[in-house]
Amino acid sequence: MPVAADPVPRPLDHLAEFGKDGDPALVLRGDTLTYRDLRDRVSRLSAWLRHCVPSEGARVASWAAKGELTCLMPLAAARAGLVHVPVNPLLKRAQVAHILADSGAAMLIATKARLESLEPGDLPPGCTAVGESEALADAAGHDELLDPSSASPHQLAAILYTSGSTGRPKGVMLSHANMWLGAVSVAHYLGLEADDVTLAVLPLSFDYGQNQLLSTWRAGGCVVPLDYLFPRDVAKACAKHGVTTLAAVPPLWVQLVELDWPGEASAPLRRLTNSGGALTEDLVRKLRAMFPQARLFPMYGLTEAFRSTYLDPALVDRHPTSMGKAIPFAEILVVDDTGALAEDGAEGELVHCGPLVAQGYWQDAARSGERFKPAPAFAQHQGMAVWSGDRVRRDADGLLYFVGRRDAMIKSAGNRISPQEIEDAAVATGLVAEAVALGVPDARLGHAVHLVVRARQGVEETEARLAKALMQELPNFMQPHVIHWRDAMPLNPNGKLDRAALVREYGA
Repeated sequence: MPVAADPVPRPLDHLAEFGKDGDPALVLRGDTLTYRDLRDRVSRLSAWLRHCVPSEGARVASWAAKGELTCLMPLAAARAGLVHVPVNPLLKRAQVAHILADSGAAMLIATKARLESLEPGDLPPGCTAVGESEALADAAGHDELLDPSSASPHQLAAILYTSGSTGRPKGVMLSHANMWLGAVSVAHYLGLEADDVTLAVLPLSFDYGQNQLLSTWRAGGCVVPLDYLFPRDVAKACAKHGVTTLAAVPPLWVQLVELDWPGEASAPLRRLTNSGGALTEDLVRKLRAMFPQARLFPMYGLTEAFRSTYLDPALVDRHPTSMGKAIPFAEILVVDDTGALAEDGAEGELVHCGPLVAQGYWQDAARSGERFKPAPAFAQHQGMAVWSGDRVRRDADGLLYFVGRRDAMIKSAGNRISPQEIEDAAVATGLVAEAVALGVPDARLGHAVHLVVRARQGVEETEARLAKALMQELPNFMQPHVIHWRDAMPLNPNGKLDRAALVREYGA
């Protein structure tokens, strides 16, 4: 599929138009939707959404496991003229309450159990809560909204919440163009075709996960959503559905290569894709040995610009640790500390320019200004660029290599975790006076969360109580793997907590 064949972005819901009527588009539990079904259900769901939330540009949040609702919402909300706010189903009520309040959501659609977990005050004023089953039933009986959206491609289509290195999650504003061009780009360089079957194991609240849907539908292929309990569930689903495309993060790949894959599960695989953390050289070798017929695509991305680079599978064996080069529609620069273009082999900051750059952080001009800045004068694409904070180097062949992160972000099991969010939760228990969360390198997780705390004076029996309290307030992927108790925290010359000293001490 030539990328030049579709250079102009369109409203997001038009992505339902690329598959043939009778071809499978979405495999649900006990039900397979053809592209004709997909278009019908998107049309009815969008009509119901517009009826319930008639205000153009209003935010509508979804909080549910993978299924019909969460798969259709990106397109249906776009057609209804609304902004979709997908919420990670692993989050708990405190994080969800923040997202709803911050986005000013007019509606939350969620499973019954998730709605029942909310407490008084968690829904912001004017926000209506609707059960997932009720929403789908009402939409099925609604008249169709037949005409595809005529929205400007530059209008806001979604807000994806991602943790920063400090503070609460921030909402990345994505336009129709951002998401459309991302789908076109990925479908092109992965070589997706109409007979491809993508197993969607990643959360649809993440850009990498949501693009599983959009890029596959752009190619007219089929998506099989899967919320797996055990890694073996992934292999079983690959065998059952003849999966050709599997996207994952490094911790999942570590588990998948430990399995004994039957031929009916591995043979259909044409491509493997990785993001959310770098593959180790050892893991690359294992994947290449286990799936020799599948092309392996190591990739690098950030929610603020969707995806930045990919490594051509033909180069993986010779350059297993490279991030590759820019994806279509992206311009990737390495800028040194003087603001000049870095020389080959020299370290600099990765700066992403071009039409995939998001519109900034929702209602957060201060943090937007830290990350979204004008492109360097020597960039081909002028306008706003994303200054990633990640340190990289480019070799003489133009291949990029990751060096390190400037911020203290913890990346565990493919999740971006804010240390401050864990620290705030620990202090809020009333059991500790000070807390510092660190990411300690871990072979399976990428980083394991370690929490260093000093007990609050006069509070007794804190250890078991703190772990229990954090289990109630934080999702599983944010739970500390180890809690270190100290009588005193190190301080720097300014009297502040010396995080750098703790990083050195605990090997973070």
